[in-house]
Amino acid sequence: MQLSDKNVISDMRTAYGKTLVDLGLKDPNIICVGADTTDSLKTKMFGDKFPNRLYNVGIAEANLVSIAAGLAIAGKVVFASTYAAFLPGRCLDQIRNAICYPFLDVKLVVSHAGLTVGPDGASHQQIEDISIMRSLPNMRVLVPSDSVSVRNLIPLLSNTPGPFFMRLARPSNSNIYDDNFGQFDIGKGNVIRDGSDITLISCGLMVSKAIDAALTLEKEYAVSCRVVDMYSIKPIDVELVYHAAVDTGAIVTIEEHSTIGGLGSAVCEVTAENHPVPVNRMGVGDTFGESARETEIESLLSKYGLSSDHIIESVLKTRKRMKK
Repeated sequence: MQLSDKNVISDMRTAYGKTLVDLGLKDPNIICVGADTTDSLKTKMFGDKFPNRLYNVGIAEANLVSIAAGLAIAGKVVFASTYAAFLPGRCLDQIRNAICYPFLDVKLVVSHAGLTVGPDGASHQQIEDISIMRSLPNMRVLVPSDSVSVRNLIPLLSNTPGPFFMRLARPSNSNIYDDNFGQFDIGKGNVIRDGSDITLISCGLMVSKAIDAALTLEKEYAVSCRVVDMYSIKPIDVELVYHAAVDTGAIVTIEEHSTIGGLGSAVCEVTAENHPVPVNRMGVGDTFGESARETEIESLLSKYGLSSDHIIESVLKTRKRMKK
């Protein structure tokens, strides 16, 4: 595994914007649609390069999805983007009936998901989106962990027919992957670090915390952790989860999302049907988030049980369950 130097800072949204420009140079059928968030989502880069191929429909998310569907019917490959709080939050009916049901070539790429939106508070901290989108027939759900994975996954979305939902983070973070790493595919995950005692399966910003926890667990507790970046939530890598269950005997999942219906639920479905083992799901419980200053994001994650220390505690508790 080609891991990045942790000093290399990742900005998923900028990676998204730059990759769209690169794709747009090769494929004139690629179109972008935004909902008054083109600056924030960095799709303005695409519009600056191709002014006739970016449509900003304003703060009208249901209209955003419907226009994207119409463009897809006309033969375009459409990337539609805004904040996760509004998509799927304000347009589930249009996503279901106008995109998923007819299996249209619309790629929904959102940002500002999870608790790390910070000061925008509970109304904008979308923690149900993975669960919602995973339940829709024909929808594929991806949650990249850094800019390298974004740069690799966006071309896959463009070249794979049908609807996708991709969830990006607002904050910058340390890159997980080396710039030259390119082993990504729909329906797969990556083993970031091998281990034999327990498996940590995470996605998005939580992958970095899983790695940090695994290093501490090995050094201070002699616990060998396999760390998996499960960037493809739907379809999920059944084989990878199965082998993690068989090889290590227990799994801890970590996600910046509700524990109901997200990555943890998907992993539990695989283990329950194929090889039942103890699974501890870490995420936001059955509750809303709360506002926090930009400088307090780490404290907010810690309050909701999503720090590296909480992962270590969860691993040690799950290991005790294995011994009973």
